[in-house]
Amino acid sequence: MNGADALCDTLLAGGVDVCFANPGTSEMHFVAALDRKPQMRCVLGMFEGVVSGAADGYARMADKPAATLFHLGPGLTNGLANVHNAKRANSPMINVVGDHATYHLEYDAPLTSDIAALARPMSHWVNAARSADEVSALAAEAIAAANTAPGRIATLILPADAAWGETRAQLSNVAPPAARRKVDRDSVRDAARRIRDGKKTVLLLSGVALRAGALAVAGRIAKAFGVALLAQQSNGRMERGAGRTPIERVPYPVDQAVALLAPFEQMILVGAKAPVGFFAYPGKPSVMTPPGCDISRLAEAGDDLLDALEALADELRVPVAVRADVAALVRPPLPTGALTPDAVAIALAALMPENAIVNDESISSGRQLFKFIGAAPPHDYLQLTGGAIGIGLPMAAGAAIACPERKVISLQADGSAMYTLQALWTMAREDLDVTVVIFSNRSYAVLHTELQQVGAGAPGRNARRMLDLDGPPLDWVSLARGMGVEAHRATDCESFVKSFKAGLARRGPSLIEAVI
Repeated sequence: MNGADALCDTLLAGGVDVCFANPGTSEMHFVAALDRKPQMRCVLGMFEGVVSGAADGYARMADKPAATLFHLGPGLTNGLANVHNAKRANSPMINVVGDHATYHLEYDAPLTSDIAALARPMSHWVNAARSADEVSALAAEAIAAANTAPGRIATLILPADAAWGETRAQLSNVAPPAARRKVDRDSVRDAARRIRDGKKTVLLLSGVALRAGALAVAGRIAKAFGVALLAQQSNGRMERGAGRTPIERVPYPVDQAVALLAPFEQMILVGAKAPVGFFAYPGKPSVMTPPGCDISRLAEAGDDLLDALEALADELRVPVAVRADVAALVRPPLPTGALTPDAVAIALAALMPENAIVNDESISSGRQLFKFIGAAPPHDYLQLTGGAIGIGLPMAAGAAIACPERKVISLQADGSAMYTLQALWTMAREDLDVTVVIFSNRSYAVLHTELQQVGAGAPGRNARRMLDLDGPPLDWVSLARGMGVEAHRATDCESFVKSFKAGLARRGPSLIEAVI
């Protein structure tokens, strides 16, 4: 057995059975080992940002890590933007990064780099195998690190000679994921005391506290004591829709967030971070809570958040008869006439199938989307977490691989879609059940807004050439068809509804360019 086989066998023993890959010469022995492991599903991404973004989407829906395979330091750095997003989403991920053979590094070949230094800012665990004998043990460590709650990024550097070298070392045992830590009773009692004191209070939730079961418990507390519920602005996954406890997010725009949070005297964090501005703006605060708002924490992101909320409900003696409010199903009439971002959201609410996965990188076009689909059939909602655009299309692909029985609806801004449009090819190759909606406003519309928000004035010729995408306009129908994905253009509500119905009805990938 060589080191590459030992790595594959250890990954499989640890439940890691999907590998998103973009390999090169130094990874060929690992590729050959994967070829000998039919249990491992290997998915090619034609750009490393697709690889890391798909691994993120997969982890969010599978609740376990996939492996990625990158070609040396440059390959890893091509994928790091979406590794950053995955880190912010608390998505577990195991990056395997090939390197030159250890004896070749001294010659400083063109692709030589300090891979560990490149990986460290986006990883919680980084290590390099020095020989084939170390590979299995390090792989087991990487799996354990990735599975550490709430989900971590592990990067294993695999030199070529550690991959092709023979080993007689026993395969390392892979420990099952550790149970999440229970919150100590003092934190529960402190939160209960704050809720009882009568001050205007908000519970700010994130992570697995935004799954349906935990939301229902939080909803019981909210109803019994009149506290408010909010989700933090960016979250890896939310379970929403009819029959579930409704919850709004802290808004992205600073003025809206400050206004929403202004009435609260205290905030209790449940797996969330205290809200701050996404960026700094002249004359506006960085902290979104009002001065004097007392911020305390019930539970960290890696804690057992459901148990923490249940313990809080018990400490507060919430009556069993108190039930959380739930959203009632609302199917709005289909929109007609001019095609707008709101019309797309209304059509989604009217037509969305039950148990869909809504994958949202709509940026400025989708600011109202969250509101419109809150009473749609039950669904999972995935969003951009780390602010590095280009996650949407690959995240949809990864989610579809994790949940092949569910329809994925990917709502995508046109500018950010260009970062990783190669994900469309992966969708076609893997026959993934994804309906993509491109909001084709032919500009970086969010940056037009940001130019004003930072006080830089109206855009002139040079600024417009950096913010507009209309010269020439992107032809998303041709781009998608060139990648093997069925595509149509919609210029009004009637043509959009027709194409959207067709995309939902068929199995496999499709794309609608919504010209707005």
